[in-house]
Amino acid sequence: MKKQTIVITGVAGFLGSHLADTFLARGYRVVGVDNLSHGSLANLVEARRSPDFEFHELDVCELERFAKAAKGASYIAHLAAFKIPRYGKAIDTLLINSQGSHNALQIAVAEKAKFVLASTSDVYGKNPNIPFSEESDSIIGPSTVARWSYAASKLYDEHLALAFADAYGIPVNIVRIFGSYGPRQNVTWWGGPQSVFIGAILRGEEIPIHGDGKQTRSFTYVSDTVSGIAAMIEKGSSGEIFNIGSTEEISIAELATIIHRLSGSKVPLRLKFIPYDEIGGRRYEDVRRRVPDVSKAGRLLGFAAKVGLEEGLKRTIDWQRALYEAEVSLAGAR
Repeated sequence: MKKQTIVITGVAGFLGSHLADTFLARGYRVVGVDNLSHGSLANLVEARRSPDFEFHELDVCELERFAKAAKGASYIAHLAAFKIPRYGKAIDTLLINSQGSHNALQIAVAEKAKFVLASTSDVYGKNPNIPFSEESDSIIGPSTVARWSYAASKLYDEHLALAFADAYGIPVNIVRIFGSYGPRQNVTWWGGPQSVFIGAILRGEEIPIHGDGKQTRSFTYVSDTVSGIAAMIEKGSSGEIFNIGSTEEISIAELATIIHRLSGSKVPLRLKFIPYDEIGGRRYEDVRRRVPDVSKAGRLLGFAAKVGLEEGLKRTIDWQRALYEAEVSLAGAR
């Protein structure tokens, strides 16, 4: 029996690489594409051992090359994206996300493939009513604040995906991801505050916190995030949006304190609060609270986050510590 093929964009990234490992273990043929602008081949060590894995270094904005790599796809999981332009350019976030999604959707139509879009909890914006259900309103800040370009780009992607489903009849589902973290995460702000906090603690530095630290988030261990995405790919029908995440709410300052304790650091905890107007030299707005309602994913996909925050953080700290110690050892050998 011929194996089904799933194409994963952003495959060398944090979630993409874990999703590739999951589907290879389930007996699929996996075709991964990534331009390696933020992903790393180190994340694909396990996947590249499999004869059922094929990697293409390319940009999802290159339609012709992308389409050639995706020939024969039964599923397309579109994870490649540019995130909040906190230190980058809003134009990259807007153009890469819109063009990449448009190309991936055109290919899904040509291949008659099931399409899955990785979206974000950021689309709920400044909505104060938590937990967020999939039908909650999106309340986005002003266009003069570049930070909202990411949410706007993902909302556009969601509408475009659902419009393609309506116009061309391809099955489309959308996953809104809440604060995923774990081994292989990017260790800069691109990977989230937990990445930066762990790195600062390992180096014995102050922990940089944007704003007053009272803003809250829900953090989801990578195995839970990926199990939710995989369930949606295999079980989701079409036209559905699913929140995937933990419902455990924690403030950013408390997160830093917990990570410091779990790390066993002998250096006293030092928090450095950075005003938003000092971030990247531009006006910035944050979201005060972010917690998902995952009852729909539980009911239709059987999803439930299983790894508690402290357990997940312990695993992540161990992984990042090994990475840090390897870098220190390499630097010492030079």
